[in-house]
Order: sequence, then structure tokens, then C-alpha cells
Amino acid sequence: MSSETKNTEYAFFEGDFVPIDNAKISIKTHALQYGTGVFEGIRAYWNEEHQDLYVFRMKEHFQRMKNSIKIMRIDCKYSTEELCSIVLKLLQMTKPKTDTYVRPLAYKASLRVGPGLQDNPSELCIFTTPFGAYFKVDEGLRVMVSSWRRVDDNAIPPRAKVSGSYANTALAKTDAICAGFDDAIVLDQTGHVSEGSAMNLFMVQDGHLVTSPGHGNILEGITRRTIMEFAKNEFGIETEIRTIDRSELYTAEEVFFCGTGAEIAPVLEIDKRTVGEGKTGEITRKIFDMYAQVTRGEIERYNHWVTPVFAESGKSSGKKLAVK
Repeated sequence: MSSETKNTEYAFFEGDFVPIDNAKISIKTHALQYGTGVFEGIRAYWNEEHQDLYVFRMKEHFQRMKNSIKIMRIDCKYSTEELCSIVLKLLQMTKPKTDTYVRPLAYKASLRVGPGLQDNPSELCIFTTPFGAYFKVDEGLRVMVSSWRRVDDNAIPPRAKVSGSYANTALAKTDAICAGFDDAIVLDQTGHVSEGSAMNLFMVQDGHLVTSPGHGNILEGITRRTIMEFAKNEFGIETEIRTIDRSELYTAEEVFFCGTGAEIAPVLEIDKRTVGEGKTGEITRKIFDMYAQVTRGEIERYNHWVTPVFAESGKSSGKKLAVK
């Protein structure tokens, strides 16, 4: 038996830090039965040289989660600052030395049958897990336009990360993989380009970026916002936010997905049509390289976007927690 002691996994569950195996819910839980939860995906990046873990844009993720919570009538007693402190403490307890994914979930916790959100208690849990690359980005992606349309704002708002709405994602992605593709692009209810199965989309046209608008039934991504900001500041590349026709994808110079999970993923083929020259384009490569440095705390002017976990600044950030 190895003498090396494995770090205990913990979760923040219903107000306390507990071993992950103790973080259990009933099969009657409302969120399990009806999908009435909202979540975020937050990445923390290990920097071997710094011997520290950097949580990327944590505050912005929780601010967006607060908006999702409001849409779904979920109660959350923690401030954004307190939620950030919970994540830092959780990571300090688990001590990962690898890229890590943080999953907070706020959910309806009643044990009754019936879909109503009223008079329905809310709970919160957060766990972490090692998480490397979501896609094999060196190979590029070959994707299809899905026959499944993105859920509509007047049905289940895509701007909220509602757990139940990801059945839509599951259908689109699974059908694409079963058909031999890496992923899917989904259209909105008007037939215009929305986004990838679970990530935003950019195309390059005449040397500038183009991405779908918020009213195109997209999740308004934090990675998307990050790219638009540093592409302009660092490379002078402007972003046009507008409706995108499906056929424009076939003639784009470059196409790439972006998101917390996906990071920056070049798309080389759509519906068996080659994108550009069939390889990662120059602008996509610039953005990919810049993003990798920014997220690992290697570019000082963007260090306001990252929170160190093990440095003193990480240990002391946020408000002191009051947990049971």
C-alpha cells in the first residue's frame, strides 16, 4: 500500500463543509425531480512555477449566478463575497495541484411532488473536481448544426444556467457525437446561430470577431466577455455583436467555441465543410495563447481577474463565513 496519503475530498453542503461522501440529497428533492436548480462552472488553474492555484473571474461567475437565482425564485443567504470565500476555503481544504473545476449549485430542496417554486425551500452546495481540457484542441473540432433548437427566453431563459435546460444541450451534443462529430452548433427559434451545445461561438470575418447577441438565446458567457475585452486591448481586434446566419459559418475565415469548460476550441469543419484553411487560424491562436496566460496569472495587468488560493492574498480575501 502506498504511504502517500490521499487528500480528502470535501463539499460545501447545506451550510457546512463536509466530506464529499456525506453530501447527499433525497431522491424526493425538487431539483432532482424537476430540474429546478441553477449552477455555475468556475475554473481554477494550477501554475506550477508559482506553486499556486488561480480561480478565474470568480466574482463575475457568482454575480451571474445571482441573476440566475433571481430568475428561478431561488433564495441564497450568502453574498457574492461570501460565496467567493467558501470556494477559497474549499480549495484550501482539498489542496489540489492541478487544474480544477468548481461547481456551485443553488436548488429547490422541498421533498414534495409538484413543480411550483413558491413555498419551496432553497439550498446550496459547492464541490470541486480535477478538470483538464474539455476538447482535444490541437486536433480542432468537426461539428454539425443540430436539428435541436436552443430553448427560448420565453420558455427556459438560456441567460440563466438552469439545470433543467441542459437536457437541450444533452440532446444536441449526444446526437452530434453519435453522428460522428465532436459537438454541435444550435440555432435559435428564428433559425439564426445561437451558440455551441454548451459554449459561445465566435467567427472571424474580414479580420474582426463576430458573435451572436444576448437576445439570440445564448448564455452571455464570461469567457466571451473576456475575449472581447483583451482582443481589443491587446490586438486591436474589434467584436461585432449581431445576428449570424447559418450559411455565414460555411464562409467564415475562422470559427471557435469558447467557455469556462471549453476554454478556446477551434472549429475546423462545420457540416462537412472546411472552415477557412482547415487549421487553427491566426486570430484564434492569438486568443488561445493569451487566454492560457491570463488564466494562470502570468500577465500582471489582468491579475484582477484571478484569485490566488494559497497565497496570503487568497487566504484573506472575502468576508468571514458564518456557517453552522
